[in-house]
Amino acid sequence: MCEDRIMKWTGPFLAIAAALTIPSSAPAAAQAMTFDQYLQVLVARSRAEGVSDATISRMTNGLNPSSRVIELDRSQPGSSSGNSFPPLSSYIARHVDGARIGGGQREYRNARSILASIEREYGVPGEILVAIWGHETAYGRVTGGFDLAQALGTLAWEGRRRDLFENEFVALMKVADKGYSRAQLQGSWAGAFGNPQFLPSVYLRLAADGDGDGRADIMNNRADTLASIANYFRDAGWRTGQPWGVPAYVPSGFAPARYATKIDAPVCERVHSRHSQFKRIEEWQALGIREQRPLPPGTLVSLFQPDGPGSPAWLLTSNYRVILEYNCSNYYAMSVGLLADEIAS
Repeated sequence: MCEDRIMKWTGPFLAIAAALTIPSSAPAAAQAMTFDQYLQVLVARSRAEGVSDATISRMTNGLNPSSRVIELDRSQPGSSSGNSFPPLSSYIARHVDGARIGGGQREYRNARSILASIEREYGVPGEILVAIWGHETAYGRVTGGFDLAQALGTLAWEGRRRDLFENEFVALMKVADKGYSRAQLQGSWAGAFGNPQFLPSVYLRLAADGDGDGRADIMNNRADTLASIANYFRDAGWRTGQPWGVPAYVPSGFAPARYATKIDAPVCERVHSRHSQFKRIEEWQALGIREQRPLPPGTLVSLFQPDGPGSPAWLLTSNYRVILEYNCSNYYAMSVGLLADEIAS
């Protein structure tokens, strides 16, 4: 699932990005068993990995495959090709709008004390956490209505990405075994759920208890939601004290192609290929590039001018790449960073 197209669905999927790109030559179906037969395989594995019979029963009772999930899975486009990209400016205009900014500023104010505590513990700015929340689920208003057991069971049975979705189905059973009902475990057709749109395996690894009640409820609890996003970012390598990036002045006649990256990214190559080499801020200054907000001396940054000469440009730190780990799209990461700036303003 690589750029640079605009993502149809979001969430922390970089680790499975390559697996979710569906080749056009993939078989229509790889399953060799009926759904009911395959479900028993999932049940046996879940039981072997410690899930209680009571949880398995309530999560699989009456479970049938979803034709809608299969349809949505098969409609996902592959990586785009060529050298043209949709303008960033039009995407930002739609996604960093008054509603998202206003909603984010309200959530930021309402959660100020919670965010201060989370920022002290995890080192991730509160405005970044709120911006992710806003982009993923409109601050909890749009979290998805698919039965996760049905969606993940269907995707595993369909067979094109069986290992991935079988693992996520078993992870979902383990999440449910923590006391969540099947009705609570609803989300996207691809298995992401809750305010931050975590996959079940990500929930098990990184969901955090933000209010000390012994439970990491990312569906209903604001403190748990924000702490879980912060834990994800810390795990991905967020550097405390650095911004995600700053706007930059690029002099007329500057030739960015001379400073194109020489690194081949292992995943999402069309995202990273659009960024320049990393240079210390002082090196960019010597080339005539000027940051519009101060950066600490020696900060390594890459130049990004997505809409071409004469359009807005940014100097991006390594923290920008942490945002990309949540969703590997320049459109997504830029809109998160710019929304965060507006929320904190």
